[in-house]
Amino acid sequence: MGLGHAQEDPEIAWSPDHRLSWDDFKGRAPQNDRAAAVTASGISYGFSTSYTSGKLNVDFKVSAYFYPDKSWYRPHLCDSTILSHEQLHFDISELYARKLGACLAQSTFTQNIKQEVKTIYREILKELEAYQGQYDRETDFSRDKVQQALWNTRIKEALQN
Repeated sequence: MGLGHAQEDPEIAWSPDHRLSWDDFKGRAPQNDRAAAVTASGISYGFSTSYTSGKLNVDFKVSAYFYPDKSWYRPHLCDSTILSHEQLHFDISELYARKLGACLAQSTFTQNIKQEVKTIYREILKELEAYQGQYDRETDFSRDKVQQALWNTRIKEALQN
């Protein structure tokens, strides 16, 4: 008799109750990358449409995810400060998932909704990527403790709104 093997979910949905741990980072660190850790996170969306009295109704689902198999760390270089820095990358993805949801909720769509949603999504992803880069530059990848503390507060407050 064989034992059943449950496969883990390939991604972790953002939740205020789940904080990342080093156990969540399952990827292998590339030899040619000098970073201490990398968080792979992003936004996904889905939607369904229906018509009521000739009016288009759209139901969106937008989520931020952490991708364990694409995220990695070097144990000898990492500590709780770096883990906190990586968590904030995931939290920033959640902020932009919320921004995408708000943009989609406020938009008016035509019969070309699929392309219109994709255009909004791509624009938010560009903003997210730029903001993630700004975060790393301003905190010097967590080495600037003052800036890291400011970003921690900024993102925590933004998530509470």
